[in-house]
Amino acid sequence: MAMTTVETSAGAGGPDGAGAAVEPVERLMGMLNESAVAVLVSIGYQTGLLEAMAPLPPATSAQIAEAAGLDERYVREWLGGMTTGLCVDYDAGAGTYQLRPDYVPLLTGPGVDNLARTLLYITLMGEVAAKIAEKFRTGGGLAYADYPNFMEIQAGDSASVHDASLIEVIMPISGCVDRLKTGIDVADVGCGAGHAINLMAQAFPASRFTGYDFSAEGVAAGRAEAAALGLANAHFEERDVATLDLAGTLDLVTAFDMVHDQAHPATVLANIYAALRPGGTFLMVDVNASSKVEENIDSPLGPFLYAVSTVHCMSVSLGQGGDGLGTVWGVQLAESMVRAAGFGTVDVTVLEEDPVNAYFVATK
Repeated sequence: MAMTTVETSAGAGGPDGAGAAVEPVERLMGMLNESAVAVLVSIGYQTGLLEAMAPLPPATSAQIAEAAGLDERYVREWLGGMTTGLCVDYDAGAGTYQLRPDYVPLLTGPGVDNLARTLLYITLMGEVAAKIAEKFRTGGGLAYADYPNFMEIQAGDSASVHDASLIEVIMPISGCVDRLKTGIDVADVGCGAGHAINLMAQAFPASRFTGYDFSAEGVAAGRAEAAALGLANAHFEERDVATLDLAGTLDLVTAFDMVHDQAHPATVLANIYAALRPGGTFLMVDVNASSKVEENIDSPLGPFLYAVSTVHCMSVSLGQGGDGLGTVWGVQLAESMVRAAGFGTVDVTVLEEDPVNAYFVATK
């Protein structure tokens, strides 16, 4: 994600302080340009332009358009923005463009380094900004259906993380790997498209896995992937986890970046506690932020997290008549709410590989 740092010299503007507004102006102009580049990157991801350009040598707009199967005029204008946005190198004499080598790993490929996928959230926020502005006046919130392709964007983003680290890095934090190999009952609440469930089911064939989500689209995606992988130990149910009633039937429950979205998160956490057998484990992954605004000022993703919360996470909770906890509920509040659900032991870990998230392991 591109960030602009503005440096100012002491005394700019003279003794009367008239130049005090220079830094904010420069910063806001930087925001304007960087936001425009974010939109262009998002378009490049959605159209396949970035992937088409990655392996190409310097090429004309016509050649790039042909490689991507797109309209040349649109491609040429997009290239102009990406060139002035310093993501593409342009040879004026030859009339050729090339995606800068240092940007290739950050804008292409299926891995976690591809920030083009994450920048899709920026264009999604733009699509619903007017509706959110109205909610500032009326209160309440939006429905999940108001966010076009949100499930797809979130699934792609989380899948890259899970493909890279779920089995080898994240699951060992739970302390349940040996038991998973022997065979236990596991549920993933708010499973989305179900990729995490299917990865776990594939890695631990002796255990039984169920994904719960109120999205019919997500459940269907999880079932289709499980069928394609031939997994007999992965199942999916369309259910609101606030109504989960599975008293004492599970050994491990996972919740990946979903508790803060819930209408009534305390109810969800209490249901999870009730669903676990004595000695059962709850692994919750959520945003690594503070519950205090002042402690998030230096966070490199602070503005993004609060924006996503305002435009989506808080809003969808309020839209269900919920508590509107928000993305940045913070580690302190998260831990206290997990304890309030009944868990006596709660350990919080932040991985060097994933500083954006905090990992909570609670034992019943």
